[in-house]
Amino acid sequence: MSNIQLAANLRRLRNDHNYTQTQLGRKLNISRQAYSNYETGKRIPDLDMLIRIADIYHVSLEQLITQTCTKSGVINENSGPYFIGLESDTNDEIYLTRDEVLLLTSYRNASEDDRRLTRKVLGLEE
Repeated sequence: MSNIQLAANLRRLRNDHNYTQTQLGRKLNISRQAYSNYETGKRIPDLDMLIRIADIYHVSLEQLITQTCTKSGVINENSGPYFIGLESDTNDEIYLTRDEVLLLTSYRNASEDDRRLTRKVLGLEE
């Protein structure tokens, strides 16, 4: 089972620190593809690798896995205006703001043309 929060943190922290996947792969002594698989949730790093990644970004292992991490710090979703959602294919938890819930609800109620336009604007569709 993938960890949505971990994959999102790996991608966000890498981008926040202006690293490429190749650079992170070199720091971790793995291939770019192996690191890419961590970011996409295709593979989950083992404990040793998670500790090494947390050290690179100066966050705790728990923060890396369970909280939203950014270059400027950790966002505590348990004390903010977040709602727990479940990813239907994997039952992984994801935290959503009220605006995100509204956006998703509106998307579900939109016509197919509006959905297509939304996906295009978000770069999900060519």
